Amino acid sequence: MGQRLLLIDGTNFFYRSFYAIKNLSTRGGCPTNAVFGFIRACHQLFDMLAPTHVAVAWDAGVTQARLSLIPDYKAHRPPMPEALRSQYPHIEEFLLQARIPLVRLQGEEADDVLASLACWAEADGAEILVATSDKDMYQLVRDSTRIVPAAKDVPLIDSRGVLGKTGVHPRQIVDWLALTGDTVDNIAGVPGLGPKTAARLLQKFESLTELWNRIDEVESVKLKESLLSHRDLIERNRIVVRLNGGLVCSPGWLAMERRVEEDGRLRSFYERMEFHSLLKALDQPSLLL
Repeated sequence: MGQRLLLIDGTNFFYRSFYAIKNLSTRGGCPTNAVFGFIRACHQLFDMLAPTHVAVAWDAGVTQARLSLIPDYKAHRPPMPEALRSQYPHIEEFLLQARIPLVRLQGEEADDVLASLACWAEADGAEILVATSDKDMYQLVRDSTRIVPAAKDVPLIDSRGVLGKTGVHPRQIVDWLALTGDTVDNIAGVPGLGPKTAARLLQKFESLTELWNRIDEVESVKLKESLLSHRDLIERNRIVVRLNGGLVCSPGWLAMERRVEEDGRLRSFYERMEFHSLLKALDQPSLLL
C-alpha cells in the first residue's frame, strides 16, 4: 500500500465540534465539548479512511499579503469564545500524546499550510485526503488529492464532485471565487453575479484571462459593463483566494506516520478528561490511533 496522507483542517473541526456538542465538561467544570468532538471526528476519519500518515493544520494568524489587499479580510469574524479558547491546550496535548503532528506557522492561515502539505506530498507520489468544509480547498483537487467533507455519509469530493457542486473544474475554482467573492472571508464579489453566472462564464471562456481577451463576446451588456467596472476587484480577489502551496512546513513522513496506542499515553489523557466512551474505544483495535 502506498502513502495515504490525511490532512485535517484543525481549526475548522475545532469550531464545528464546539457548536455541535453542548454542555460537556469534567466534574470540575472544565469545558471539554470541542476537545471530545475533535477527537471523535479523528477516530471516525481514521476508521473510515485508513490513512498511513496524518497531520493537523492550524491557523496562526492572517496572512499579511492578503490584509494588504483587503484590510478587512476576515475582520467580520467574532473573537473566539473563551469556552472554546480554553480547550485549545487540551487539543495540543491530545495530538502530542497521539503522536500526530500539529502544523502551525506564525502569521499563516491553515488553508495555506494544508495546500503546502498537499503539494509537498503530491510531489512525493502520495495520495492526499484533506478533511475540511472549506470550499477554497476545492482548488487543490486533482487525481492524487480529494476533499473529505465534514458531513457524515458524504462521498469524497474528486474533480467530478467539484464540477457537480460548483459548475467548474478544480483548476477554475480560483477564478470562480474571484468573480463571486467569499462572504466567509469577507471578500466582496461582483455585485449581482452569483455562482451560477460565474460558472457559465468560465464554462464558455475557461479562465478570467480568456474572458478579458474576449470580453465583447459576453452577450449581456449589463454583465459586460459590470465585469469591466469591477475588473480591479476581480483581479485582486484572484490573488487573495489563491492558496499558497509553497510554505516550508512538512514534518516529514516519519513524523506523520500513524501509530497505535501502546504505552498508555492516550489512556491517561482520556481518564483525566473523563472521556469514558473514548476509553472504551481504546480496547477496540479498529478504533486505535
